[in-house]
Amino acid sequence: MKLYVQNTLIGSVGIAEHDGSITNLFFAKDKLPEGIEHVETEGLSEAFLQLDSYLAGRLKAFSLPLAPAGTPFMQTVWRILSEIPYGTTVSYRDVAVVLGNPLAARAVGMANHRNPLPVFIPCHRVIGSDGTLAGYRGGLALKKLLLELERAS
Repeated sequence: MKLYVQNTLIGSVGIAEHDGSITNLFFAKDKLPEGIEHVETEGLSEAFLQLDSYLAGRLKAFSLPLAPAGTPFMQTVWRILSEIPYGTTVSYRDVAVVLGNPLAARAVGMANHRNPLPVFIPCHRVIGSDGTLAGYRGGLALKKLLLELERAS
């Protein structure tokens, strides 16, 4: 796995790739896995260019080869999250309904929590059914900032 770390508008971010696909996004407070090769590649540079454009409000959809590792259930949830339109939010229950199991909201929350590619797979667009911001690996302040950025663009 290759990792490149860069300062962004949301602080220090690390992006990892394996075999040419983006696999992880790490926030400053995240613990990095052992044995990562710290190097800049063309794919990681492109990921940062797109992330910076998104944070500046110029990019609304990423076009990167993503390869998040997870269970088949997680993969399905992350695919659904990737289809949430820019600037909109849905509830955990809404995602569970799309999955075909309205009672799976907690499981959807766990899949969100384990999303290895926050921002690129927009788990920040999922909120509580009462409209409150609930859980985000980068912190609720960052979740709020990302949602405000999207609403302003």
